[in-house]
Amino acid sequence: MHFPHFDIDLFLRDYWQKKPLLIRNPWAQWYNPVEPDELAGLACEADVESRLIRREGDGWAVEHGPLPEKRFSELDSFSWTLLVQAVDMHVPDVAALIEPFRFIPNWRIDDVMVSYATDGGGVGAHFDQYDVFLIQGLGKRRWQVGGKCDADSPLLLHDDLRLLADFEPTDQWVLEPGDILYVPPGISHNGVAMGDDCMTYSVGFRAPGRSELIEQYCDHIVGEMSDDDRFADPDLEVQANPGEIADAALDRLHGMITQALSDRAVFARWFGEYNSARKYPDLDFRPDEPITSDEARALVQDGVPLVRNPASRFSFIQASSGLTLFVDGEAFDCGPDVALFAEQLCASDVVEVGEMPPLSDAVLGLVVALYNQGSISFEAED
Repeated sequence: MHFPHFDIDLFLRDYWQKKPLLIRNPWAQWYNPVEPDELAGLACEADVESRLIRREGDGWAVEHGPLPEKRFSELDSFSWTLLVQAVDMHVPDVAALIEPFRFIPNWRIDDVMVSYATDGGGVGAHFDQYDVFLIQGLGKRRWQVGGKCDADSPLLLHDDLRLLADFEPTDQWVLEPGDILYVPPGISHNGVAMGDDCMTYSVGFRAPGRSELIEQYCDHIVGEMSDDDRFADPDLEVQANPGEIADAALDRLHGMITQALSDRAVFARWFGEYNSARKYPDLDFRPDEPITSDEARALVQDGVPLVRNPASRFSFIQASSGLTLFVDGEAFDCGPDVALFAEQLCASDVVEVGEMPPLSDAVLGLVVALYNQGSISFEAED
């Protein structure tokens, strides 16, 4: 799926991480991929992250899911918003909304959050630290955008919401079904439902923070270190003043840290594993019965397509011979005979194995490993 009249190069040059863009319905035919009742049902499930946000006078009330089913019948007189995270993991038609935005690398994609709001519902003026495409699904929503914000922007006091204390809109639009608003990181924005049955799909992207990367990578490096790896100065000479920390000692101490962190190959493998880890690692998608090589080969020979789990994350890093495939936090070193297949898995949600050359034992081994960890499945067409 792609937008036939959307200029990707122009967008990346003039708008991506620079300024908002309103995109009037670019879909060949728009349809709303999840019904409000289905979204409410997801919010009642324990393994789905959700929030209910209500406006109470000048304040905001937040309830975290799972929500009891009867809760929704008690809200008729309020302006409220239901937010359900990572709906693409549970509804294939919602996952399909990501496809037109694949001009952004897979490793940057986070998830699709879906909101449902009654008349006047919203989450208040705020800013995000990541890019987002806001797709109007049902009804109408008025979006206002303002200036650039950062960590110093004053916020209202609230335990659950990061709402701006001062919001001055510079532009506003009313979005109807199929319309899209792109908002770069740090740009303040505020959306309010105009009428009931307002649904918005937020395709969000990941932007690791420097502190996050340093903290997580250092934890990984430290976990791999030996306690015997210590400072040593066999060439020590007498100092004029024993209280000085000499330059030679500082150089050696600093080198102990920088050398441990400067191996790019080690960092690349760690980042591939770290970045591909599932958003909700406690969810277990492994099949009830592991597949065998013979069973997998028979399905391949029958031309049954391979389908990626929408909850799984696929990416790869090129190597001198082949590549390293990263799926759900696991690394798979792929030689030249496996690399092309791995690239196809990363490029498409569905791989038509019947249209490929016969799979080698190495490729079949990768298929079995990914199937048994719940990252792919064989799904025959209806």
